[in-house]
Amino acid sequence: MNTSRFIATKVAFASGKSFTKWIIRIAITAVSLSLAVMIVAFSMISGFKKEISEKIFGFWGHIHITDSNISRSTEAIPIQINQDFLNELDSLKTITYQSPITFFGKNIPGRFRQKKVDVDIKSIYAFAMVPAILSSEEEFEGVIVRGLGKDFEWEQLDHYFIQGRPIEYHEDKASDEIVISSSLSDRLKLSLEDQVIINIIKNGQQLKRKTKIVGIYKTGLEEYDKKFVIADLKKVQELLQWNESQVAGYELILGDIENLGIINEVIYVDILPTRLYSETIRDKFPNIFEWLDLQDLNAAVILILMIIVSIINMVTSILILIIERSKMIGTLKSMGMTNWNIRKIFLYYSAYIILYGLLIGNIIGIGICLFQKYTGFIKLDEANYYLSVAPVAINPVTILSLNLVSFVVILTFLIIPTWVVSKLQPVKILRFE
Repeated sequence: MNTSRFIATKVAFASGKSFTKWIIRIAITAVSLSLAVMIVAFSMISGFKKEISEKIFGFWGHIHITDSNISRSTEAIPIQINQDFLNELDSLKTITYQSPITFFGKNIPGRFRQKKVDVDIKSIYAFAMVPAILSSEEEFEGVIVRGLGKDFEWEQLDHYFIQGRPIEYHEDKASDEIVISSSLSDRLKLSLEDQVIINIIKNGQQLKRKTKIVGIYKTGLEEYDKKFVIADLKKVQELLQWNESQVAGYELILGDIENLGIINEVIYVDILPTRLYSETIRDKFPNIFEWLDLQDLNAAVILILMIIVSIINMVTSILILIIERSKMIGTLKSMGMTNWNIRKIFLYYSAYIILYGLLIGNIIGIGICLFQKYTGFIKLDEANYYLSVAPVAINPVTILSLNLVSFVVILTFLIIPTWVVSKLQPVKILRFE
């Protein structure tokens, strides 16, 4: 029989003084609120990163393949649409590579292990882009016309459409339809079915093409929305004076992006010819993803602060409980119980308080997340945060980890204040009582 746990159970569920009850309630409240804040913060940060990443990936794809001499600008260098590497990409199912062995986040020099990665390429489609001036009867705006062919899967942009439909393609000619953003339609005072002219300068000459707006989208990413117009790939080839066998490059959509960097490296090194170059969307727009990665720092700071709050409250509570139970401590010592076994009584007692606090914290935290998920009551400034509603991604593994870390860390720190028990002398305690 575990005597320490037995006594702790009796003490924990016994009716005590009113003051002691309040101390325990405060400790439980501190633990529960700290966990609730952590669950809400981690769920919202995860949801935020997921939503922004999906917007970028949905609009651009995961990996871009272009001519190796292409600049970071929108200047287009054509490549042939029929490439031998496309068949290799279709048959690429797994990748085996040498991964460095790490120890506490540091690579061990000269030590590697073989790892296998599954590759799931959902789609590959050609694209082309050209800088242009989009002009209406009253206004004009500098844009980038992004040409996409009929092999592009418009479903990945469906949830960005606020009006209209995708482009309809023709076998024998270029479609005159385009899709623009809501911010462009507002600035140019345009709406669905309006005519708009695309102007470009090619070889010192101005080229104009009249097009019709059939769709209006909104990603919430202002730097995309204010620049990009989507048109038929054939229309962009026509503007660039390319033939139908010339495109700017290919975009790849992956089913799983966990090993995006590894897959891109293998494609570039082992599959693509030397004249072609591949890069991930993370490499193409590093600033956005670096900003998203900073959210992990915010999550770590919140975790540390909330655990510190819980530790301070629990340490204060356990010291008060030790003082309040000093007569019991003196009696147990006089009966021969060791200091460590007495300390374990208060550690078990603390564990009950922490577990009760964690239970309440889970109910509050998960409840707030579910309420936000289904009602969206927390709003955001879309111009600054790219989203109009605070997103929530509830991850059971993350929540379980937060519970485990909170329980272990708080209980470990409580070993220190229970050391006071060893300093109490039974003779003085009982004489005083």
